Amino acid sequence: MTPLLLLFGFPAHIAIGTDLLYAALTKASGVLVHHRQKSVDWKLVKLLCVGSIPATLLTIFLLKYLFAGSDHYSPILSTCLGFMLTLTALVLIFSNKLNKLQFQSKAKLTGNRLKYFTVFMGMALGVLVTLSSVGAGALGTAILLLLYPALVSVRVVGTELAHAVPLTLVAGIGHIWLGNVDFNLLAALMVGSLPAIYVGTKIGKYLPENIMRMILATILLVLGVRYLL
Repeated sequence: MTPLLLLFGFPAHIAIGTDLLYAALTKASGVLVHHRQKSVDWKLVKLLCVGSIPATLLTIFLLKYLFAGSDHYSPILSTCLGFMLTLTALVLIFSNKLNKLQFQSKAKLTGNRLKYFTVFMGMALGVLVTLSSVGAGALGTAILLLLYPALVSVRVVGTELAHAVPLTLVAGIGHIWLGNVDFNLLAALMVGSLPAIYVGTKIGKYLPENIMRMILATILLVLGVRYLL
C-alpha cells in the first residue's frame, strides 16, 4: 500500500503513517478469526510485543524530538521503505525454502536465550515497521519460521497477525501524533478495500499461489530497489 500511495504522489510520511493505521484496522478481524480457531500462540505474541511496542514508541519519540519536521526525516523513511520492500520481496521469493527449512532444521536457541532473541527480533520489527510500514507480515512470518521450526504453519500465520495488529496500531497512533495520517485518505482506503477484497478473493481462486506470490514479489522488489536508489 505504501509504495502505491507514493506512486500516486503522496509524501512518504503521509503514505507510511496512513498505511500503518489502515493495516491495523483491516487486520483486526483476521485476529479474531484465528483466535476462535485457537491458531494464535499468545505467549509468542507477548514476547514479540515486549520488544516491538517499546521500540516503536522510542522510534516515534526520536522522530518527534530529533528532527525539525517531516521534511527532515522523510529521506530516512524512504530509504527504510526501500530496504524493507526489497527484504520482503526476497522473503516471498524464497518462502518455499523457508518452509522446508522449518521442517528440516532444529531450533538452535532454547529456553531463556530463545525468549531473549524473540524479544530482540520484536524490537527490530518495531523500528523497521514504524519507519516503513512494511514487514510486519512477511518478515514477521519468516522470523517465526526460523526461530520456532516446530510451530505449525497456521499458528505461524495467526501469531504473526496477532502481533502485527498492536504493532501497526501503536505505530499508526504515533504517526497521528506526528501529523502523518491523512484521515480522508484513510477513509477512502477503507471504503475502497471492501469491494476490492471481495473481487480479489473471487479472482484469487483461479490463480496459482506460486504465480501470485511471484507477481507480488517482483513488484515489491522493483519498487524496493527504486526507493533504495
